[in-house]
Amino acid sequence: LREPEPPGRKEQLSVKKLRVVLFALCCDTEQAAEHFRNPQRRIRRWLRRFQAFQEENLASLSEGKYLSLEAEEKLAEWVLTQREQQLPVNEETLFQKATKLGRSLEGGFKISYEWAVRFMLRHHLSTHTRRAVAHPLPKDVEDNAGCFIEFVQRQIHTQDLPLSMIAAVDEISLFLDLEVLSSDDRKENALQTVGTGEPWCDVVLTILADGTVLPALVLYRGHVRQPANVPESILLEAKESGYGDDEAMELWASRVWRKHTRCQSSKAMLVLDCHRTHLSEEVLALLSASSTLPAVVPAGCSSKIQPLDVCIKRTVKNFLHKKWKEEAKEMADSACDSDILLQLVLCWLAEALEVIGDSPELVQQSFLVASVLPGPDGTANSATRNADMQE
Repeated sequence: LREPEPPGRKEQLSVKKLRVVLFALCCDTEQAAEHFRNPQRRIRRWLRRFQAFQEENLASLSEGKYLSLEAEEKLAEWVLTQREQQLPVNEETLFQKATKLGRSLEGGFKISYEWAVRFMLRHHLSTHTRRAVAHPLPKDVEDNAGCFIEFVQRQIHTQDLPLSMIAAVDEISLFLDLEVLSSDDRKENALQTVGTGEPWCDVVLTILADGTVLPALVLYRGHVRQPANVPESILLEAKESGYGDDEAMELWASRVWRKHTRCQSSKAMLVLDCHRTHLSEEVLALLSASSTLPAVVPAGCSSKIQPLDVCIKRTVKNFLHKKWKEEAKEMADSACDSDILLQLVLCWLAEALEVIGDSPELVQQSFLVASVLPGPDGTANSATRNADMQE
């Protein structure tokens, strides 16, 4: 990976700069700036330089020594699915997966930072794209997304579902590094929204196509020593061993969804991600009892057709991350334990939910942008219009 810069291509970025750019595409520019101690504007400038170089030298870029288009599409699917499950995608995991896919190639597979950056850009996999719904997904994933949209819109039309009974549910997992939390100089890195292992807590968000935000369910892995001051817009559940997927969905179905549907006489539809499809019989029974049809988003499609993913989740994540960074700077020299942090997160989450709840038109638009609902005139919005709305 430390190959020298090819001679005669002075406009190309050095391997060192390409590595920084790849980090920014996999995570985000802010994290890359912190990790490599480079200003964000410089990293963005390097990215623009690389894109300009790529456009000018397209004819001379050899594809033969890299993955086939089919293998690249599989790799792109993997990146999208990892992100859906809030698992890290970084230089190491990307190269490992690419190497596995390239093992069957005759003559071996040449991997480089230049290839990796081009791969991320070619498949529109940057985390900070604000117009993701306009970008094509890998072919098989795109086909699955089209089938899902067709199914959902047909069900809404034939069942004559009211907007108040069309919902999307998704979760944000928060990961906490207690060792970093107790340190003096790196506190702001203690709380993350991607990670491996068991999350510190999960936030289950629910929105309705009429613009309503239902109470958020927070599942905390641990024992709350002091009764938390829980805002009205949040339901808190705590258990030392945490909650499995089925348990979490059962709690959500009984505490959030059943309460909403109890006073409604209509059938309902629930859009949820496929890693939630290991739904237990209890959850399916709860949904069935409330006449709710589960509409399961196919793997890798969430960035384009899951209403919470296209417009709201990223905003909430960024908000929580920003608030914690500000708080961490103020308490650099003071102690902060898990209970204190939980109380802070509950307050910040309530603040975000209040702002979103006060903008029902933005919540409604998220269903339009995700193509779960057809446009106002009954036809699908164009990709460009959806991207404009998303941005």
